[in-house]
Amino acid sequence: MLTRGGAALKPHIHYEAAFEDFIRHAGIPYVAVDEAKRAAFREAKLKSFDFIVYSEHGSNWLVDVKGRRWATRANTRKPAWENWVTQDDLDGLTQWQTVFGEGFRALLVFAYWIQVEADPPAEIVHEFRDERYVFAGVPVEEYKLHARVRSPKWGTVNMPTREFAGHVRPMRDLL
Repeated sequence: MLTRGGAALKPHIHYEAAFEDFIRHAGIPYVAVDEAKRAAFREAKLKSFDFIVYSEHGSNWLVDVKGRRWATRANTRKPAWENWVTQDDLDGLTQWQTVFGEGFRALLVFAYWIQVEADPPAEIVHEFRDERYVFAGVPVEEYKLHARVRSPKWGTVNMPTREFAGHVRPMRDLL
């Protein structure tokens, strides 16, 4: 079983484990958020985030990791940059940014698990447990400006692919 700071992790959350490995190996200070220990906000209906990542350059980040498979779609051979999130994700991160105040910004980190023979630039690929990942981030404020409703039923939004490409950056550039 996986552990994070003594707490058991769900073994299927490999995206978060891979991201934690990425920031730890980069020597970037961070705190993993344990949802079970949010006593001060138990009554609040705020969706939690995954990490507080401290930066020597600019804002510190309140990170919500969104795991996505980098795989081809059924009707095409080209992989897609899936970037959907829930409206609750955006609302929760925006509220947390307010709680933490100046010096902290909310960040969506898309952890792409590479499932196809693809050759992304080697400098942005992180290998973890014999798997390959690419971590790309977009500040929540930017995402919200360009997000469109994807599914009213499921409460999901996404950025059109071209908009997303213009705002997302490799995590090494944001840290």
